[in-house]
Amino acid sequence: MPNTYNVKTYNEIAVKGLKKLDPEKYYLNGSGNVDAVLLRSYDMNQQDLPESLLAIARAGAGVNNIPVEACSDAGIVVMNTPGANANAVKELVIANLLTIARPMIEGANWVKQLPKTNLAENVEKGKKKFVGTEIHGKTLGIVGLGHIGRIIANDAVALGMDVVIYDPYVSVEAAWQVSREVERVDELKQLLEISDYITIHVPLLESTKAMINKVSLQDIKEGAVLLNFARGELVDTEAIVDALNSGKLKNYVADFADEKLFGQEGVRILPHLGASTIEAEENCAVMAAKELAHFLETGNVRNSVNFPRVELPYRGLTRIAIAHHNVPNMVGQFTTKIAENQLNIGDMINRSRNKIAYTLIDLDNVTSTINHEKLKQALEQIEGIIRVRIIKGDY
Repeated sequence: MPNTYNVKTYNEIAVKGLKKLDPEKYYLNGSGNVDAVLLRSYDMNQQDLPESLLAIARAGAGVNNIPVEACSDAGIVVMNTPGANANAVKELVIANLLTIARPMIEGANWVKQLPKTNLAENVEKGKKKFVGTEIHGKTLGIVGLGHIGRIIANDAVALGMDVVIYDPYVSVEAAWQVSREVERVDELKQLLEISDYITIHVPLLESTKAMINKVSLQDIKEGAVLLNFARGELVDTEAIVDALNSGKLKNYVADFADEKLFGQEGVRILPHLGASTIEAEENCAVMAAKELAHFLETGNVRNSVNFPRVELPYRGLTRIAIAHHNVPNMVGQFTTKIAENQLNIGDMINRSRNKIAYTLIDLDNVTSTINHEKLKQALEQIEGIIRVRIIKGDY
C-alpha cells in the first residue's frame, strides 16, 4: 500500500493542478493530521503550524503570506512556482507600456461620451488630444533579471526598444537567456538616468524595500514612466507622488492599490491583475502540485525558498529525510546511528542553505522488519536535528 497524505487547500486551486495529485495517495482536505498545504494568496502568518505539517506549496512566486522563518525553524519546506505566471505578467507589462505611450484607453473612453450626432466629425476634431509617442527607439530599464525580467527584455528588443538591465545577482544562466542586444549596467543610478520607461521585477526583501525612494528618484530621467508589477512596497509612495507633482515622473503604473495614490494625476492603478489569467493560474497550480508530490513521495526538494535544492534519484528504497542545523559533524553522527541499528547506507546526499541543511539517506537491502520508529527516535536524539522523516520503501 502506498504512503498516503492529507493535503489542505486554501483559495480556489485550479482543477488542472489538483488532478496532478493521485487520489489513491492524496486526500484533499481530509480529516486528521495535515501533511501539506497548497495555497495561493491565503495569509497563513497568524496561523499555528501543525506539528504534522511537512510542506507548503504556493501556487505563485511571492511568499509574503507564509511565515517562512517559522517554517524553517519547524523543518517545514516552503515551495513556490517561479516562472509559472511569468508570461501573464509580461503581457500585462507590455500592454501598459503601449497604452501609456499611446493613450488609447483615454481615447476610447472619450469617444463613448460623445453624442451620436456628427460623431465622425467630432472625433476628427478632438483626436489631437490623444496624440501619443512610439516606444520604438525608446529605452526600457528593467530592474531584476528573473523569469519575468528576461522575457520582457527579449520582447522589448523585438519591439525595437533599447533595453538595459540592472541586477547585481544575475546568474550566467539568466544572462544566456536574454538577447545580445540587452545592455547591463552596474548601478541602479545608471539605469534610472537613461531610461524612458522603468519596470521593476525583484522580490520584496529588506534590501529592496522602498528601493525607489526620494533619493533614487532624483536620478530618474525627466518625464520617465515607472511600472511596478512586483510588489507595492518596493517604492516609497509619498516620494512617487512628489515626483509626479514636480513633473520629474510622468506616469506611475502599479498593480497594487494604495489610497495615497487615488486621484493622483499620472497614476494608473490595476486591481492586482499580474497573474490573473486562466493559463497562469493553471500553470502555477500544476507546478505547485507537482513540487508538493515530488517532495512528499521522494523527499527531494525543488523551488524551495527556505531549503536547499536536493535531488537524489528515488529507487523505492527506504529513505530518511533529515532537516537539521547547518553545523559541523552532523552527517557523521547520522551514519553512526544508522550503523548502530545494523543498517547499511545505499546512497546519500547533503546540501545546505544559510542556517538550514538537508540530508537524504537511502538504506540498502531493508525489509519490512525494520523498526522505523526506533530509527527515527535514535536520529532525533542528535543535537541540531530539526525534523526526521522516514519514507517507507516499496517492499
